[in-house]
Amino acid sequence: MSTDSYQGAQPKFSMPTLTKATRSLLSLFALFSVTAFVSAQNERPNLLVIIADDCTFNDLPLYGGRNAKTPHIDRLASEGLTFNHAYLSEAMCQPCRAEMYSGQFPIRNGAAWNHSGSRPETRSLPHYLGELGYRVGLSGKTHFKPASSFPFEKVDGFDPSCVRSPTLAHETNSIASFMQRDDAPFCLVVALVEPHVPWVMGDRTQYPDDEIELPPYLVDTAVTRDAFARYLAEITYMDEQVGEILNTLEETGKSEDTLVLFTSEQGSQFPGCKWTNWDNGVHTALVARWPGRVPAGKRTDAMVQYADFAPTFVDLAGGDPSGHPFDGTSFAKSLRDPSQSHRKYAYGVHNNIPEGPAYPIRTVTNGEFRYIRNLTPDEIYIEKHLMGTRGDGALNNPYWSTWVFESGQTEEAAKIVKRYMKRPPEQLYRTAGDPYELIDLAGDPRYAQIKAELSRELDLWMHDQNDPGAAIDTREAHSAAKNGKHIY
Repeated sequence: MSTDSYQGAQPKFSMPTLTKATRSLLSLFALFSVTAFVSAQNERPNLLVIIADDCTFNDLPLYGGRNAKTPHIDRLASEGLTFNHAYLSEAMCQPCRAEMYSGQFPIRNGAAWNHSGSRPETRSLPHYLGELGYRVGLSGKTHFKPASSFPFEKVDGFDPSCVRSPTLAHETNSIASFMQRDDAPFCLVVALVEPHVPWVMGDRTQYPDDEIELPPYLVDTAVTRDAFARYLAEITYMDEQVGEILNTLEETGKSEDTLVLFTSEQGSQFPGCKWTNWDNGVHTALVARWPGRVPAGKRTDAMVQYADFAPTFVDLAGGDPSGHPFDGTSFAKSLRDPSQSHRKYAYGVHNNIPEGPAYPIRTVTNGEFRYIRNLTPDEIYIEKHLMGTRGDGALNNPYWSTWVFESGQTEEAAKIVKRYMKRPPEQLYRTAGDPYELIDLAGDPRYAQIKAELSRELDLWMHDQNDPGAAIDTREAHSAAKNGKHIY
């Protein structure tokens, strides 16, 4: 049958004559539909993520820190929403960044050790937001691989290396140019390199040794005080950069249309913070500002993880997070309404190679209690950057040897050193009342029920992640991941 004969066989309908009132209603409906569509498109925010480097969250005044001066972060918090319970899964630079950008936990995306690499099939923000019409750039520290999994547009302006001494001078013209392009909405990550060691930036004189209040998990020696003062100076230097970045955004005229997230990354390079599953390692600062959409000057108990960032961005950009292999979920509702809860649990993992001998750890928290499982408790925990190798510990952490000496002099110092180096199979802390997690409740029968609950939850998570446990923390597995292969 020809097309003509087929069309000729169709029943014929005549369009009814529309009244003037009907035509007016249809015009209003069409106008409303177009307006709603444009409004929805305009609701898609630009995204600006500012990441500090190795900054323990509770060293910031925003989370109770009594030393550091951070006027710009404090101002940002007064204009936005502060998350009381934000976490990352692994307190190391590369794994936590891969988690944030991919929306997947370390075992799933493959970057389960420092200086390793994600699985070749891993996709990240440039893929997910690029498909939604966003320009996705990164200025500053990268520390991820392979490049094909994290194809950010390179934006100049901030030092990409955290090991330089001193840090290279920075400028904001490059990020301003990236923000000002009007061809598409933007997602820009500015990854700062402070306060990562070496602590040489900032004004050390702002922090006299005798005025510093050391946290109780550090041994109080003169060398420790000097190191902590230099670390605090870098926090203030980092805060000044945050202020410059926010001023740049304001000058572009796009501040009102931009969701800003500031996060402190993992804990600092002091014993008990970075490279651990204690709260000081995996708890991160998180402040969100989006004028008119995110409440100003508020705090929320909604629990989030770095794995939730990517699905949240996709959600806000008008995409469907459920169509991607994310471990995390969107917390967009919690951004708009601080009373909205998000997660029930947050999870953590530590694989010690190549930072020292194998020492795998896993953790889970419900925001009030933290359960930690040390998978090889018969071993001694050693971290080469803190303790040194071949006598070079003094390069960045000269205080450790003073701790060892003091441990033979005072019971308090001995307790701190032993807590770090020798750990039991299980640990349980009521973090809500013991923020530095110094009182282990694992053997207390009054807390047996919560310990059992969290232990079961950790088992379920490890099963879901196909986590082989202690067997993963080997030099062979790390070497394979570093070279783009994965044997687990």
